[in-house]
Amino acid sequence: MEIQERQVGDVTILDLKGKMTLGEGDEMLKSRIDALMAQGQLKLLINQEEQPYIDSAGLGEIVRSYSNLIRRGGVLKLLNVNGSVRSLLEITKLLDSFEVFTDEAEALRSFAP
Repeated sequence: MEIQERQVGDVTILDLKGKMTLGEGDEMLKSRIDALMAQGQLKLLINQEEQPYIDSAGLGEIVRSYSNLIRRGGVLKLLNVNGSVRSLLEITKLLDSFEVFTDEAEALRSFAP
């Protein structure tokens, strides 16, 4: 898995590319989000447009990151959740727990106070 990072105003966008599975991407995402939180960047948008697959370890990492950000007064939102990733979120009933967007501009506007 690869993570590309972009900054738009005070929102950090993480573009995820490739499969996120146990030992392959979940630790990478954990490290990146923990580093961003340590820097005080607490508005995160995870773009999953180029992420074809995620397993329970990857899903667990997104949930952990979401919880940690909430506790610190931050927010994590999802963008372009497609295919099997969307199905996994629906099956686990987690889709309703996240704000999910299909349009990046709309997602960015949702961070405004």
